[in-house]
Amino acid sequence: MEYAVGIDIGGTKTAIGIVSVEGQVVTKQVLPTDLTISPAMMIDRICDTVQQMMKDSGLAPESFSGIGIGAPGPLDTSKGMIACPPNLPEWVDIPVVEMFQAKFDMPIRMENDATAGALAEKWKGAAQANENFIYLTISTGIGAGIYVDGKLATGARGNAGDVGHMIIDPSYGTCVCGQKGCFEYIASGTGIARKGSELMGEDLTTKQIFQLYEDKHPVIEPFIHDIYTYIGMGCVSLINLFDPEKIVIGGGVSQVGESLFQGVQQYVQQFALNTAGRKTEIVPASLNQDAGLIGAAALILSTPRGVTKS
Repeated sequence: MEYAVGIDIGGTKTAIGIVSVEGQVVTKQVLPTDLTISPAMMIDRICDTVQQMMKDSGLAPESFSGIGIGAPGPLDTSKGMIACPPNLPEWVDIPVVEMFQAKFDMPIRMENDATAGALAEKWKGAAQANENFIYLTISTGIGAGIYVDGKLATGARGNAGDVGHMIIDPSYGTCVCGQKGCFEYIASGTGIARKGSELMGEDLTTKQIFQLYEDKHPVIEPFIHDIYTYIGMGCVSLINLFDPEKIVIGGGVSQVGESLFQGVQQYVQQFALNTAGRKTEIVPASLNQDAGLIGAAALILSTPRGVTKS
């Protein structure tokens, strides 16, 4: 059987998995994305982990077809480079593919992490039946993978779908990218933790804030309802731009459950411009937290129209 390594590099953690050609995660590990060390040292740590996982798997070396990497943008995928991601401020012009290629004699492919997530949901997840959909990941940051007319839309340098930095509400404050009111600054897990902590007067995690929401805390409950509205605004903008059949929402924030999907669906039903667009399905990612690494592996194992294996 054919296998690939999938790597999902995130702002706070990096997931690494061995994935079969059937889309099954054979084994995985999660490393903290250590911002106190250089990008080169972090990549060395990831490579060492991959080598050990491949060895421990008991699979023959020839069973591995390559390594796929999902990384936060902005990227330059034509050069295999992470350019300048706001959530990884030291990772400027890092030649990731070249660094992996120096250690592994196999194909290495890299795409935007949300693009990889969209590929995973098309391959084995909630969008298998759809030729026009958007995968929206809401975690440390916010990004989108865009699947239009049966193929991934990646853009000239692989950065299509950087929706976390479209403007939602300038009054909210200044994002790390320098603009005011970015979608990511408001509605990402990082943004929810920051604003919720400010409202409560103490440092809280996103998980703790959602627990207060479940407990119907009088300050946090309306705040989270506002967050659902902002996510609805983002979805309406995407619907008006791309006319998808479905928006699949993944990432850590999506794990809050049904209340998020109900709130966003209600907003879409009211405000999408086209009456047909108001019926766009808003659904949870079926691959949950594994979408990124499965999608990264799918860059090697599954080649959709519009994406060419190197």
